[in-house]
Amino acid sequence: MLTEVADGVLVHRSEVLRNNTVVVQGTDGVLVVDPGLTEVEMACLARDLSELGQPVVAGFATHPDWDHVLWYDELGDVPRYGTADCVAFMADLRAQPDWRDRVAEGLPPEIADETPLDLFGLLTVLPEGATELPWAGPVVRVVEHAGHATGHAALLVEGSGVLVAGDMLSDLFVPMLDVEGAADPVGDYLAGLARLDQAAERARVVVPGHGTVGTGEEVRLRLERDRAYVLALRDGGDFDDPRISTPETGWEWTTAIHEGQLAALARR
Repeated sequence: MLTEVADGVLVHRSEVLRNNTVVVQGTDGVLVVDPGLTEVEMACLARDLSELGQPVVAGFATHPDWDHVLWYDELGDVPRYGTADCVAFMADLRAQPDWRDRVAEGLPPEIADETPLDLFGLLTVLPEGATELPWAGPVVRVVEHAGHATGHAALLVEGSGVLVAGDMLSDLFVPMLDVEGAADPVGDYLAGLARLDQAAERARVVVPGHGTVGTGEEVRLRLERDRAYVLALRDGGDFDDPRISTPETGWEWTTAIHEGQLAALARR
């Protein structure tokens, strides 16, 4: 089900990982950001859009994690943009003969047979130097950084004041650093938060990749909470974070993200 979170911006949520698909209404159709996760959910999204009478005219993947580069044929054969690093990462992966098996191994077991992979990761690189999406709709600024993953980018829908944060600013997951791939995962994440901080000056709504939509002061609160967590990782401080101390019932497993990052950084 599509839920309007601001003028011309709607969200469709997948329940497995509470992924948020963002839909931005434009002049000739809609932009779809990070659709997922199962065939049933994406068919529902396509049906909802059909009932709105607006075709999909463009897509965007905020970063190359498996749950952000999915697509469904009923959404249409349209440009699906990503940053240059994101597109290159996916091209390298799909060039491997066993890429489908490798991706399937990382899927949650409960949806492994329900997640469509035929159009997985088929992305179009943004025009060189582009700072906004090339589409017929409201200005959507691209806020690229390396905070969570290579080629990660948030989007700022300027007219509606919506910050689509990718896998950052979640009320469900603590900041997830690129502890395996980045030379300076903490520094990258802090730099990414600084970029989001600038974008948030014009945002009234934040939509994280996972979790609930935040409005008003919640936008700033999430930035401050994420920064405090990363600084505690860096400096060995106390983690006064409800995502660790009091996770939501049924989501206690998310504390393993924190424990894994502590162990990985200790090894580095």
